[in-house]
Amino acid sequence: MTKTTMTIWDPATHLRTADDVAAYLEAALQDGDPQLVAAALGDIARAKGMSQVARDAGLGRESLYKSLSCSGNPELATVLKVISALGLELHVTAVDEAKMAV
Repeated sequence: MTKTTMTIWDPATHLRTADDVAAYLEAALQDGDPQLVAAALGDIARAKGMSQVARDAGLGRESLYKSLSCSGNPELATVLKVISALGLELHVTAVDEAKMAV
């Protein structure tokens, strides 16, 4: 019987371009799970360098790690600061009324 070796998959190592980052965060937002969105922002921040993102957002590195973990619950102000520090913008689109009726 052959041994199977497993490695931990880290999304931060795959977020190389602005398009990668945007698609990753968009998918998390579409899912609608706040913890998933926070974790996705954490992955993106780690890919960009958590210390630099924390500085750019005016936040502490340790508190940012905690806020953007799977068990974190960041305030909206923190999310908006991080999005800005990552060089991203948050946009809102009206939902088609037919979709809302479902």
